[in-house]
Amino acid sequence: MEEKRSADVSFFGLGYVGLAGAVCFSTRGFEVSGVDIDRRKVRKLSRGIVPFYEPKLSELFTLSRRSGKLRIGSTYGRSLGARALFICVGPPSLKSGRADLSQVKSAAVAIGGVLRRESRYSLVVVRSTVPPGTTNGVVRRLIEKYSGKKLGEFGLCCSPEFLREGRAIDDTFLPDRLIIGECDKRSGDTLEALYKRFYGQNLPPTVRCAAVNAELAKHASNAFLATKISFINEIADLCEKAPGADVVEVADAIGMDKRIGRQFLNAGLGYGGSCLLKDARHLINFGNRVGVEMHLLKGVTSVNDDRPRRAVEAAERFLGNLSGRRVAILGLSFKPETDDVREAVPLRLIRILLRRNADVIAHDPVATANARQVLGNEIKFASSVRECLSGSDCCIVATEWPQFSKLRPSDFLLMRRPLIIDGRRIFEPRSFSGKFELISVGRSPSGSEDPERRLQSNHRKSGLPTSPPFL
Repeated sequence: MEEKRSADVSFFGLGYVGLAGAVCFSTRGFEVSGVDIDRRKVRKLSRGIVPFYEPKLSELFTLSRRSGKLRIGSTYGRSLGARALFICVGPPSLKSGRADLSQVKSAAVAIGGVLRRESRYSLVVVRSTVPPGTTNGVVRRLIEKYSGKKLGEFGLCCSPEFLREGRAIDDTFLPDRLIIGECDKRSGDTLEALYKRFYGQNLPPTVRCAAVNAELAKHASNAFLATKISFINEIADLCEKAPGADVVEVADAIGMDKRIGRQFLNAGLGYGGSCLLKDARHLINFGNRVGVEMHLLKGVTSVNDDRPRRAVEAAERFLGNLSGRRVAILGLSFKPETDDVREAVPLRLIRILLRRNADVIAHDPVATANARQVLGNEIKFASSVRECLSGSDCCIVATEWPQFSKLRPSDFLLMRRPLIIDGRRIFEPRSFSGKFELISVGRSPSGSEDPERRLQSNHRKSGLPTSPPFL
Protein backbone atom coordinates (compact mmCIF):
# COMPACT_ATOMS: atom_id res chain seq x y z
CA MET A 1 0.00 0.00 0.00
CA GLU A 2 1.27 3.46 -0.95
CA GLU A 3 2.46 5.51 2.01
CA LYS A 4 0.22 8.50 2.67
CA ARG A 5 2.36 11.63 2.81
CA SER A 6 1.36 15.27 2.52
CA ALA A 7 2.97 17.13 -0.35
CA ASP A 8 4.93 20.31 0.25
CA VAL A 9 3.83 21.62 -3.14
CA SER A 10 1.33 20.50 -5.77
CA PHE A 11 1.27 21.23 -9.48
CA PHE A 12 -2.05 21.24 -11.33
CA GLY A 13 -1.46 20.61 -15.03
CA LEU A 14 1.51 18.52 -16.16
CA GLY A 15 2.46 20.13 -19.43
CA TYR A 16 5.82 21.82 -20.02
CA VAL A 17 5.42 24.26 -17.15
CA GLY A 18 3.81 22.01 -14.56
CA LEU A 19 5.92 18.91 -15.13
CA ALA A 20 9.17 20.88 -15.29
CA GLY A 21 8.26 22.61 -12.04
CA ALA A 22 7.22 19.38 -10.32
CA VAL A 23 10.41 17.59 -11.34
CA CYS A 24 12.69 20.47 -10.37
CA PHE A 25 11.07 20.95 -6.95
CA SER A 26 11.27 17.21 -6.23
CA THR A 27 14.99 17.10 -7.08
CA ARG A 28 15.52 19.85 -4.49
CA GLY A 29 14.05 17.65 -1.76
CA PHE A 30 10.41 18.84 -1.78
CA GLU A 31 7.56 16.37 -1.46
CA VAL A 32 5.64 17.02 -4.68
CA SER A 33 2.31 15.90 -6.06
CA GLY A 34 1.55 16.33 -9.74
CA VAL A 35 -2.07 16.34 -10.89
CA ASP A 36 -3.52 16.22 -14.38
CA ILE A 37 -7.08 15.30 -15.36
CA ASP A 38 -5.80 13.79 -18.63
CA ARG A 39 -5.80 10.16 -17.54
CA ARG A 40 -3.90 9.06 -20.65
CA LYS A 41 -1.07 11.43 -19.77
CA VAL A 42 -1.11 10.27 -16.15
CA ARG A 43 -0.91 6.61 -17.22
CA LYS A 44 2.15 7.38 -19.35
CA LEU A 45 3.83 9.28 -16.54
CA SER A 46 3.01 6.48 -14.11
CA ARG A 47 4.90 4.12 -16.44
CA GLY A 48 7.85 6.49 -16.47
CA ILE A 49 7.14 7.93 -19.93
CA VAL A 50 7.33 11.71 -20.40
CA PRO A 51 4.67 12.45 -23.09
CA PHE A 52 6.65 15.18 -24.86
CA TYR A 53 10.26 15.90 -25.73
CA GLU A 54 12.16 18.29 -23.51
CA PRO A 55 15.93 18.02 -22.94
CA LYS A 56 16.94 16.76 -19.45
CA LEU A 57 13.33 16.32 -18.35
CA SER A 58 13.05 12.57 -18.84
CA GLU A 59 16.25 11.87 -16.92
CA LEU A 60 15.26 14.09 -14.00
CA PHE A 61 11.74 12.67 -14.00
CA THR A 62 13.17 9.16 -13.61
CA LEU A 63 15.32 10.30 -10.67
CA SER A 64 12.32 12.00 -9.03
CA ARG A 65 10.19 8.85 -9.28
CA ARG A 66 12.95 6.67 -7.89
CA SER A 67 13.45 8.99 -4.93
CA GLY A 68 9.75 8.85 -4.12
CA LYS A 69 9.62 12.63 -3.90
CA LEU A 70 7.26 12.98 -6.87
CA ARG A 71 3.83 11.35 -7.01
CA ILE A 72 1.54 11.60 -10.02
CA GLY A 73 -2.24 11.27 -10.15
CA SER A 74 -5.45 12.51 -11.71
CA THR A 75 -7.38 13.43 -8.54
CA TYR A 76 -7.08 16.72 -6.71
CA GLY A 77 -7.31 14.98 -3.36
CA ARG A 78 -3.62 14.17 -3.69
CA SER A 79 -2.95 17.82 -2.91
CA LEU A 80 -4.42 17.72 0.59
CA GLY A 81 -1.89 19.08 3.02
CA ALA A 82 0.17 20.92 0.42
CA ARG A 83 1.42 24.31 1.56
CA ALA A 84 1.57 25.66 -2.01
CA LEU A 85 -0.63 24.75 -4.97
CA PHE A 86 0.52 25.85 -8.43
CA ILE A 87 -1.99 26.26 -11.24
CA CYS A 88 -0.13 25.38 -14.46
CA VAL A 89 -2.97 24.50 -16.82
CA GLY A 90 -3.02 25.99 -20.30
CA PRO A 91 -5.33 28.83 -21.32
CA PRO A 92 -5.68 28.30 -25.10
CA SER A 93 -7.18 30.87 -27.44
CA LEU A 94 -10.76 31.02 -28.59
CA LYS A 95 -11.51 31.90 -32.22
CA SER A 96 -12.18 35.46 -31.08
CA GLY A 97 -8.57 35.72 -29.85
CA ARG A 98 -9.76 35.81 -26.26
CA ALA A 99 -8.16 33.50 -23.69
CA ASP A 100 -10.13 30.35 -22.92
CA LEU A 101 -10.09 30.26 -19.12
CA SER A 102 -12.15 27.09 -18.75
CA GLN A 103 -9.18 25.00 -17.56
CA VAL A 104 -8.04 27.70 -15.14
CA LYS A 105 -11.57 27.97 -13.75
CA SER A 106 -11.84 24.19 -13.34
CA ALA A 107 -8.55 24.14 -11.44
CA ALA A 108 -9.69 27.00 -9.20
CA VAL A 109 -12.97 25.22 -8.41
CA ALA A 110 -11.12 21.98 -7.59
CA ILE A 111 -8.59 23.80 -5.42
CA GLY A 112 -11.45 25.49 -3.60
CA GLY A 113 -12.77 22.03 -2.78
CA VAL A 114 -9.35 20.98 -1.49
CA LEU A 115 -9.00 24.08 0.68
CA ARG A 116 -12.46 23.53 2.16
CA ARG A 117 -11.04 20.38 3.78
CA GLU A 118 -7.89 22.14 4.99
CA SER A 119 -7.56 23.63 8.44
CA ARG A 120 -4.26 25.41 7.86
CA TYR A 121 -3.15 28.22 5.61
CA SER A 122 -2.28 27.24 2.03
CA LEU A 123 -0.97 29.36 -0.83
CA VAL A 124 -2.39 29.17 -4.36
CA VAL A 125 -0.03 30.32 -7.13
CA VAL A 126 -1.29 31.02 -10.64
CA ARG A 127 1.58 30.01 -12.91
CA SER A 128 -0.55 29.92 -16.05
CA THR A 129 -0.45 32.90 -18.40
CA VAL A 130 -3.78 34.59 -17.80
CA PRO A 131 -5.31 37.93 -18.87
CA PRO A 132 -4.84 40.91 -16.53
CA GLY A 133 -7.22 40.79 -13.58
CA THR A 134 -7.78 37.01 -13.69
CA THR A 135 -5.92 36.03 -10.51
CA ASN A 136 -7.47 38.55 -8.15
CA GLY A 137 -10.78 38.33 -9.99
CA VAL A 138 -11.91 35.03 -11.51
CA VAL A 139 -9.56 32.73 -9.59
CA ARG A 140 -10.07 34.42 -6.24
CA ARG A 141 -13.86 34.44 -6.54
CA LEU A 142 -14.02 30.74 -7.43
CA ILE A 143 -11.67 29.67 -4.66
CA GLU A 144 -13.57 31.72 -2.09
CA LYS A 145 -16.88 30.32 -3.32
CA TYR A 146 -15.88 26.65 -3.28
CA SER A 147 -13.62 26.75 -0.21
CA GLY A 148 -15.94 28.80 1.97
CA LYS A 149 -12.92 30.88 2.95
CA LYS A 150 -11.82 34.44 2.28
CA LEU A 151 -8.47 35.70 1.02
CA GLY A 152 -6.28 35.87 4.11
CA GLU A 153 -7.45 32.45 5.22
CA PHE A 154 -5.64 31.23 2.13
CA GLY A 155 -2.97 32.95 0.07
CA LEU A 156 -3.09 33.85 -3.62
CA CYS A 157 -0.38 35.03 -5.99
CA CYS A 158 0.34 35.20 -9.69
CA SER A 159 3.91 34.16 -10.48
CA PRO A 160 4.25 33.84 -14.26
CA GLU A 161 6.81 31.52 -15.80
CA PHE A 162 9.30 32.56 -18.46
CA LEU A 163 10.35 29.13 -19.64
CA ARG A 164 11.65 28.49 -23.12
CA GLU A 165 10.67 25.16 -24.62
CA GLY A 166 13.88 23.24 -25.13
CA ARG A 167 15.35 25.03 -22.08
CA ALA A 168 12.60 24.49 -19.51
CA ILE A 169 14.79 22.77 -16.91
CA ASP A 170 17.58 25.33 -17.12
CA ASP A 171 15.08 28.18 -17.00
CA THR A 172 13.40 26.71 -13.91
CA PHE A 173 16.68 26.36 -12.03
CA LEU A 174 18.27 29.58 -13.36
CA PRO A 175 15.62 32.14 -14.33
CA ASP A 176 16.54 35.74 -15.15
CA ARG A 177 14.06 36.95 -12.55
CA LEU A 178 11.12 35.94 -10.40
CA ILE A 179 7.89 37.91 -10.37
CA ILE A 180 5.59 37.64 -7.37
CA GLY A 181 2.23 39.21 -8.06
CA GLU A 182 0.56 39.20 -4.66
CA CYS A 183 -3.07 39.62 -3.73
CA ASP A 184 -2.04 40.52 -0.20
CA LYS A 185 1.26 40.90 1.65
CA ARG A 186 1.10 37.58 3.50
CA SER A 187 0.69 35.76 0.18
CA GLY A 188 3.76 37.50 -1.24
CA ASP A 189 5.80 36.79 1.89
CA THR A 190 4.84 33.12 1.78
CA LEU A 191 5.77 32.69 -1.88
CA GLU A 192 9.05 34.56 -1.45
CA ALA A 193 9.93 32.26 1.46
CA LEU A 194 9.15 29.23 -0.71
CA TYR A 195 11.39 30.52 -3.49
CA LYS A 196 14.19 31.20 -0.98
CA ARG A 197 13.94 27.61 0.17
CA PHE A 198 14.08 26.36 -3.44
CA TYR A 199 16.90 28.61 -4.69
CA GLY A 200 18.90 28.97 -1.47
CA GLN A 201 21.79 31.37 -1.90
CA ASN A 202 21.08 31.64 -5.65
CA LEU A 203 17.75 33.45 -5.38
CA PRO A 204 17.28 35.33 -8.68
CA PRO A 205 16.33 39.03 -8.74
CA THR A 206 12.78 39.15 -7.43
CA VAL A 207 10.03 41.64 -8.23
CA ARG A 208 7.06 41.94 -5.92
CA CYS A 209 4.03 43.70 -7.31
CA ALA A 210 0.26 43.53 -7.58
CA ALA A 211 -1.10 40.41 -9.27
CA VAL A 212 -2.43 42.39 -12.23
CA ASN A 213 1.03 43.80 -12.91
CA ALA A 214 2.55 40.33 -12.88
CA GLU A 215 -0.06 39.23 -15.43
CA LEU A 216 0.65 42.26 -17.59
CA ALA A 217 4.42 41.77 -17.28
CA LYS A 218 4.19 38.26 -18.70
CA HIS A 219 2.14 39.37 -21.71
CA ALA A 220 4.25 42.48 -22.25
CA SER A 221 7.47 40.46 -22.14
CA ASN A 222 6.33 38.05 -24.85
CA ALA A 223 4.84 40.90 -26.90
CA PHE A 224 8.19 42.71 -26.81
CA LEU A 225 10.09 39.60 -27.94
CA ALA A 226 7.60 39.16 -30.78
CA THR A 227 8.15 42.80 -31.72
CA LYS A 228 11.93 42.30 -31.94
CA ILE A 229 11.45 39.33 -34.27
CA SER A 230 9.03 41.13 -36.57
CA PHE A 231 11.23 44.21 -36.58
CA ILE A 232 14.32 42.33 -37.74
CA ASN A 233 12.24 40.49 -40.32
CA GLU A 234 11.18 43.80 -41.84
CA ILE A 235 14.83 44.89 -41.86
CA ALA A 236 15.57 41.58 -43.59
CA ASP A 237 13.10 42.52 -46.33
CA LEU A 238 14.99 45.77 -46.84
CA CYS A 239 18.32 43.95 -46.96
CA GLU A 240 17.05 41.71 -49.74
CA LYS A 241 16.49 44.82 -51.87
CA ALA A 242 19.75 46.61 -51.05
CA PRO A 243 22.70 45.25 -53.11
CA GLY A 244 25.30 43.65 -50.89
CA ALA A 245 23.20 43.88 -47.71
CA ASP A 246 22.96 41.09 -45.17
CA VAL A 247 20.61 41.20 -42.19
CA VAL A 248 22.93 39.01 -40.09
CA GLU A 249 25.63 41.67 -40.17
CA VAL A 250 23.05 44.36 -39.44
CA ALA A 251 21.67 42.39 -36.48
CA ASP A 252 25.16 41.75 -35.12
CA ALA A 253 25.89 45.48 -35.28
CA ILE A 254 22.72 46.74 -33.61
CA GLY A 255 22.74 43.85 -31.13
CA MET A 256 25.99 45.17 -29.64
CA ASP A 257 24.00 48.10 -28.28
CA LYS A 258 23.31 47.15 -24.66
CA ARG A 259 19.91 48.81 -24.89
CA ILE A 260 18.92 46.43 -27.68
CA GLY A 261 20.80 43.14 -27.30
CA ARG A 262 21.34 40.43 -29.89
CA GLN A 263 18.74 37.90 -28.70
CA PHE A 264 15.55 37.58 -30.77
CA LEU A 265 17.14 39.45 -33.67
CA ASN A 266 17.41 36.39 -35.90
CA ALA A 267 15.57 37.01 -39.15
CA GLY A 268 13.67 34.11 -40.65
CA LEU A 269 10.24 32.70 -41.28
CA GLY A 270 8.70 34.24 -38.17
CA TYR A 271 7.85 33.07 -34.69
CA GLY A 272 5.47 30.29 -33.78
CA GLY A 273 4.68 28.10 -30.81
CA SER A 274 2.11 28.36 -28.09
CA CYS A 275 3.45 31.45 -26.31
CA LEU A 276 4.35 34.46 -28.44
CA LEU A 277 1.47 34.09 -30.88
CA LYS A 278 -1.10 33.35 -28.21
CA ASP A 279 0.02 36.02 -25.78
CA ALA A 280 0.12 38.68 -28.49
CA ARG A 281 -3.43 37.79 -29.50
CA HIS A 282 -4.61 37.84 -25.91
CA LEU A 283 -3.04 41.26 -25.30
CA ILE A 284 -4.63 42.68 -28.45
CA ASN A 285 -7.97 41.22 -27.39
CA PHE A 286 -7.61 42.64 -23.88
CA GLY A 287 -6.87 46.04 -25.40
CA ASN A 288 -10.01 45.83 -27.51
CA ARG A 289 -12.09 45.00 -24.45
CA VAL A 290 -10.81 47.96 -22.44
CA GLY A 291 -10.84 50.39 -25.36
CA VAL A 292 -7.11 50.55 -26.17
CA GLU A 293 -6.11 50.03 -29.81
CA MET A 294 -2.87 48.01 -29.90
CA HIS A 295 -1.57 49.47 -33.17
CA LEU A 296 2.05 48.36 -32.79
CA LEU A 297 1.22 44.83 -31.73
CA LYS A 298 -1.26 44.39 -34.56
CA GLY A 299 1.50 45.36 -36.96
CA VAL A 300 3.86 42.88 -35.32
CA THR A 301 1.43 40.01 -35.81
CA SER A 302 0.68 41.08 -39.38
CA VAL A 303 4.37 41.01 -40.31
CA ASN A 304 4.74 37.60 -38.70
CA ASP A 305 1.70 36.11 -40.41
CA ASP A 306 3.19 37.01 -43.79
CA ARG A 307 6.59 35.35 -43.38
CA PRO A 308 5.80 31.78 -44.62
CA ARG A 309 4.14 33.14 -47.75
CA ARG A 310 7.31 35.03 -48.67
CA ALA A 311 9.33 31.81 -48.61
CA VAL A 312 6.84 30.11 -50.94
CA GLU A 313 6.96 33.07 -53.33
CA ALA A 314 10.76 32.85 -53.35
CA ALA A 315 10.47 29.25 -54.54
CA GLU A 316 7.97 30.30 -57.21
CA ARG A 317 10.33 32.94 -58.58
CA PHE A 318 12.82 30.20 -59.42
CA LEU A 319 10.57 27.24 -60.17
CA GLY A 320 7.45 28.92 -61.52
CA ASN A 321 4.23 27.02 -60.84
CA LEU A 322 4.77 24.71 -57.85
CA SER A 323 2.07 22.25 -58.90
CA GLY A 324 3.64 18.80 -58.91
CA ARG A 325 7.01 20.10 -57.74
CA ARG A 326 8.56 18.23 -54.84
CA VAL A 327 9.41 20.57 -51.95
CA ALA A 328 11.50 19.26 -49.06
CA ILE A 329 10.87 20.83 -45.66
CA LEU A 330 13.60 20.49 -43.03
CA GLY A 331 12.01 20.95 -39.62
CA LEU A 332 8.47 20.58 -38.31
CA SER A 333 8.67 21.79 -34.70
CA PHE A 334 8.22 25.50 -34.02
CA LYS A 335 11.80 25.68 -32.71
CA PRO A 336 14.71 23.27 -32.15
CA GLU A 337 14.98 21.00 -29.09
CA THR A 338 11.23 20.38 -28.84
CA ASP A 339 8.61 18.20 -30.52
CA ASP A 340 5.94 20.91 -30.12
CA VAL A 341 4.18 21.73 -33.40
CA ARG A 342 1.51 24.03 -31.96
CA GLU A 343 1.30 27.13 -34.19
CA ALA A 344 4.53 25.96 -35.82
CA VAL A 345 5.69 28.01 -38.80
CA PRO A 346 6.67 24.87 -40.79
CA LEU A 347 3.05 23.66 -40.66
CA ARG A 348 1.77 27.04 -41.85
CA LEU A 349 4.35 26.91 -44.63
CA ILE A 350 3.25 23.40 -45.61
CA ARG A 351 -0.40 24.42 -45.82
CA ILE A 352 0.49 27.22 -48.24
CA LEU A 353 2.49 24.79 -50.37
CA LEU A 354 -0.40 22.31 -50.42
CA ARG A 355 -2.72 25.04 -51.67
CA ARG A 356 -0.21 25.48 -54.51
CA ASN A 357 -0.53 21.72 -55.19
CA ALA A 358 3.11 21.10 -54.36
CA ASP A 359 4.31 17.60 -53.46
CA VAL A 360 5.63 18.09 -49.93
CA ILE A 361 8.01 15.83 -48.02
CA ALA A 362 9.33 16.76 -44.57
CA HIS A 363 11.79 15.59 -41.95
CA ASP A 364 12.27 16.52 -38.30
CA PRO A 365 14.52 14.86 -35.69
CA VAL A 366 11.77 14.48 -33.05
CA ALA A 367 8.50 16.18 -34.11
CA THR A 368 7.34 13.91 -36.93
CA ALA A 369 4.81 11.99 -34.84
CA ASN A 370 3.12 15.18 -33.61
CA ALA A 371 3.11 16.70 -37.09
CA ARG A 372 1.57 13.53 -38.51
CA GLN A 373 -1.32 13.87 -36.06
CA VAL A 374 -2.03 17.32 -37.50
CA LEU A 375 -1.30 16.75 -41.19
CA GLY A 376 -2.27 13.10 -41.58
CA ASN A 377 -1.49 11.82 -45.07
CA GLU A 378 -1.44 15.24 -46.73
CA ILE A 379 2.35 15.13 -47.02
CA LYS A 380 5.12 12.53 -46.96
CA PHE A 381 7.32 12.15 -43.90
CA ALA A 382 10.95 11.20 -44.37
CA SER A 383 12.92 9.26 -41.78
CA SER A 384 16.18 10.99 -42.71
CA VAL A 385 17.49 14.16 -44.30
CA ARG A 386 18.82 12.12 -47.20
CA GLU A 387 15.39 10.66 -47.94
CA CYS A 388 13.82 14.10 -47.63
CA LEU A 389 16.19 15.75 -50.11
CA SER A 390 16.37 12.96 -52.66
CA GLY A 391 14.68 14.00 -55.92
CA SER A 392 13.37 17.29 -54.55
CA ASP A 393 13.12 20.45 -56.62
CA CYS A 394 13.45 22.76 -53.66
CA CYS A 395 14.45 22.56 -50.00
CA ILE A 396 13.19 25.01 -47.38
CA VAL A 397 14.93 25.08 -44.01
CA ALA A 398 12.06 25.76 -41.62
CA THR A 399 13.51 24.91 -38.18
CA GLU A 400 17.10 25.63 -37.13
CA TRP A 401 17.96 22.21 -35.73
CA PRO A 402 21.74 21.91 -35.12
CA GLN A 403 21.76 18.74 -37.25
CA PHE A 404 20.72 20.74 -40.30
CA SER A 405 23.43 23.38 -39.90
CA LYS A 406 26.02 20.62 -40.27
CA LEU A 407 24.84 19.77 -43.79
CA ARG A 408 27.40 20.39 -46.52
CA PRO A 409 26.72 21.54 -50.07
CA SER A 410 27.43 18.01 -51.34
CA ASP A 411 24.48 16.70 -49.29
CA PHE A 412 22.12 18.67 -51.52
CA LEU A 413 23.33 17.06 -54.72
CA LEU A 414 20.64 14.41 -54.12
CA MET A 415 18.10 16.99 -55.20
CA ARG A 416 16.71 17.16 -58.71
CA ARG A 417 17.48 20.87 -58.68
CA PRO A 418 19.56 22.19 -55.77
CA LEU A 419 17.38 25.19 -54.87
CA ILE A 420 17.77 25.88 -51.16
CA ILE A 421 15.76 28.47 -49.27
CA ASP A 422 17.52 29.03 -45.98
CA GLY A 423 14.58 30.26 -43.93
CA ARG A 424 16.58 30.24 -40.71
CA ARG A 425 19.97 31.56 -41.86
CA ILE A 426 21.94 28.48 -40.80
CA PHE A 427 24.20 28.23 -43.86
CA GLU A 428 27.26 30.23 -44.83
CA PRO A 429 26.49 31.53 -48.34
CA ARG A 430 30.12 31.52 -49.45
CA SER A 431 30.35 27.74 -48.99
CA PHE A 432 27.80 27.16 -51.77
CA SER A 433 29.22 27.23 -55.27
CA GLY A 434 27.52 28.02 -58.57
CA LYS A 435 25.99 24.54 -58.67
CA PHE A 436 23.43 25.69 -56.09
CA GLU A 437 20.78 28.36 -55.81
CA LEU A 438 20.90 29.45 -52.18
CA ILE A 439 18.29 32.00 -51.10
CA SER A 440 18.98 33.32 -47.62
CA VAL A 441 16.42 35.35 -45.70
CA GLY A 442 17.62 38.92 -45.34
CA ARG A 443 20.44 38.71 -47.86
CA SER A 444 20.39 40.41 -51.22
CA PRO A 445 21.04 38.24 -54.29
CA SER A 446 24.49 39.83 -54.60
CA GLY A 447 25.15 39.45 -50.88
CA SER A 448 27.71 36.69 -51.33
CA GLU A 449 29.92 38.83 -53.57
CA ASP A 450 32.94 40.34 -51.88
CA PRO A 451 32.06 44.04 -51.23
CA GLU A 452 35.55 45.29 -52.17
CA ARG A 453 35.48 43.38 -55.47
CA ARG A 454 32.02 44.78 -56.21
CA LEU A 455 33.23 48.32 -55.41
CA GLN A 456 36.21 47.95 -57.74
CA SER A 457 33.94 46.61 -60.49
CA ASN A 458 31.53 49.52 -60.13
CA HIS A 459 34.39 52.00 -60.28
CA ARG A 460 35.71 50.46 -63.48
CA LYS A 461 32.27 50.64 -65.09
CA SER A 462 31.91 54.29 -64.12
CA GLY A 463 35.44 55.29 -65.13
CA LEU A 464 36.38 56.13 -61.52
CA PRO A 465 39.76 55.13 -60.03
CA THR A 466 39.72 51.56 -58.78
CA SER A 467 41.35 52.65 -55.52
CA PRO A 468 40.63 55.78 -53.46
CA PRO A 469 43.16 58.55 -54.31
CA PHE A 470 44.51 58.75 -50.75
CA LEU A 471 45.79 55.13 -50.76
